[in-house]
Amino acid sequence: MKIGELAAATDTSVRLLRYYEEQNLLESYLLGSGHRRYDDSAPAVVRRIRALLDAGLPTRVIRDLLPCVRRDGTVAACKLATLEDHLQGLDDRIRALSETRTSLAQLISATHAASRPSAETATTRPR
Repeated sequence: MKIGELAAATDTSVRLLRYYEEQNLLESYLLGSGHRRYDDSAPAVVRRIRALLDAGLPTRVIRDLLPCVRRDGTVAACKLATLEDHLQGLDDRIRALSETRTSLAQLISATHAASRPSAETATTRPR
């Protein structure tokens, strides 16, 4: 299939398909005319790539995982540790962001409280 056909079949831009090739995630072969061609398994490969990207994995990790991804989208047990490491990294970032959010919310709350006129200030206004 041609690159435009693959793009249409997977709802992926031609530019993104070329990027997948540059990252060695997707294989094509060139015809004598210089046009790219993909085999019949390419749409499934693109869907796997997109699912792994949606899971937050970088392309360098996806390159390593792709040969171990089964047809049902699960990953062979030998690569489970890689997925678990990335999940731990996400959990760590979520925890850090949550702490940052709490600090920011406290700062905003304190700032609002400090900018409200106190009861004393409200009753002793100059005339």
